[in-house]
Amino acid sequence: MTTIRKRRGREKRLETPVSQDRSLKYRQLRHPFAAQGFFTEDAITNIHNMALKILEELGIKVLLDEARKIYKASGAIVNEDDLMVRIGREMVTEALKTAPRSVPILAINPARNQQFELGTLMFAPGGGCPNTTNLERGRRPGSIADFEETLKLHQSFDVIHQLSPSAEPQDVPPHLRHYATMQAQMTLSDKPMFLYARGQKQVEHGFEMIRVGFDLTDDEFTAGTWASTVINTNSPRMLDIPMAQGIMDFARAGQLSIITPFCLAGAMAPITVEGALVLQHAEALAGITLAQLSKPGAPVAYGGFGSNVDMKSGAPAFGTPEQVKMTLGTGQLARLIGLPWRSAGGAASNVADMQAGLENNMAMWATVMAQATVVKHAAGWLEGGLTFGYEKFINDVEALQTFAELCQPPEDSENALAWSAIKQVDPGGHFFDTDQTMRRYKDAFYQPLVADLSNFGAWTEAGAQTSTERAYAVWQETLSNYQAPKGSAEIAERLAPYISASTEAGGAPPVA
Repeated sequence: MTTIRKRRGREKRLETPVSQDRSLKYRQLRHPFAAQGFFTEDAITNIHNMALKILEELGIKVLLDEARKIYKASGAIVNEDDLMVRIGREMVTEALKTAPRSVPILAINPARNQQFELGTLMFAPGGGCPNTTNLERGRRPGSIADFEETLKLHQSFDVIHQLSPSAEPQDVPPHLRHYATMQAQMTLSDKPMFLYARGQKQVEHGFEMIRVGFDLTDDEFTAGTWASTVINTNSPRMLDIPMAQGIMDFARAGQLSIITPFCLAGAMAPITVEGALVLQHAEALAGITLAQLSKPGAPVAYGGFGSNVDMKSGAPAFGTPEQVKMTLGTGQLARLIGLPWRSAGGAASNVADMQAGLENNMAMWATVMAQATVVKHAAGWLEGGLTFGYEKFINDVEALQTFAELCQPPEDSENALAWSAIKQVDPGGHFFDTDQTMRRYKDAFYQPLVADLSNFGAWTEAGAQTSTERAYAVWQETLSNYQAPKGSAEIAERLAPYISASTEAGGAPPVA
């Protein structure tokens, strides 16, 4: 276990610098910059056409019987011997016509609602981590207590727009785990939720918990997306049973599935960036098509989470030039087909050090330049997703809040142009005490959450803390100040009978 050094001046760091009024502006964001690309328009068209050729001539292996029947009924060529499905480009084209361009993302607190469309920007923290780590407890397997703590951290920062399963609660049996994780999301946060596609029964139970806990009618449930899931294809060119079932279940319920091939160039994808994008695009289009065949108009999103592997060890790499190129290319492909899309941050580093910050921030800049609609794993992800880091989460939130500040529109007023202030100061003077400065100084600039802007002497006198140590103090204080959202007790009360009866009936084992 890591020993925490006792530092003078820690109490001073516990104040949350960002004001409530300022952070409220982080809740709904739109991209501030024009979308950037890396490939020419002709190159992107060639990637799209090659992906269609792969679906037509090579196909994708689909393990779920019902999914193959749906494809076949719409004209796909299905071989039941090898389970390969060949999808004509006409089918893909028709599916893209019915896929919605804008999807309302709903939360129990309407102030947390989002509009999922090209141009909007949402951040979701690191998810799917079997371990957690922090300076107090070290690295350990995820528990339900960790899951609940991470949700409290998600809830506490307005720049986090959607929840993620940051810590996999391994102390809860798999056939009951979805009850615990859904209940925690619904009672500890009022933000849009995530639901794993781990089999039809678990998905059905998750949807029913939303209806029961939030006291929704069927029409209110289907009025927008209350839960989203990530569908990872098995690259190269395979769609397994729970993922295919998840696409169909979410489509039929009017909930959002984000079709996301995880293509690591050099391993489960071609070693060239262009080739990896071709494979990613083909697999995503196959999933999008299945969603629309299951229910035309169902909310579905294009997803890309691509990078490369270290060719010496085979380990995933993040924040690399190749990841940046693939992210920019993914944005171009998403705009070509007109759908909102998902990207990702992340870090391969084993600890919350400079490597971790560099990897995540390079990936994040790529997602912002490419105008990703939602960025998964934007905060807290370490070891390529094996661990969620508490201090890493806080330091990443600092970066996300910086992006959120960039999303704020510039001030367009005569006062902002500062004529009176410039007139007031003689050449060689200073602006510390001008009338404009005195009116604005309290909230003129972003006040850092973690960064220490004092000089070396003051920093040393205060305890010479690293950013990781300062982040430790921030998350500790954040959890101390956490308050459950309004209505949580009532939600828990409504859920209790359902969870008790479902548990008594045996729960629902995940489908492999």
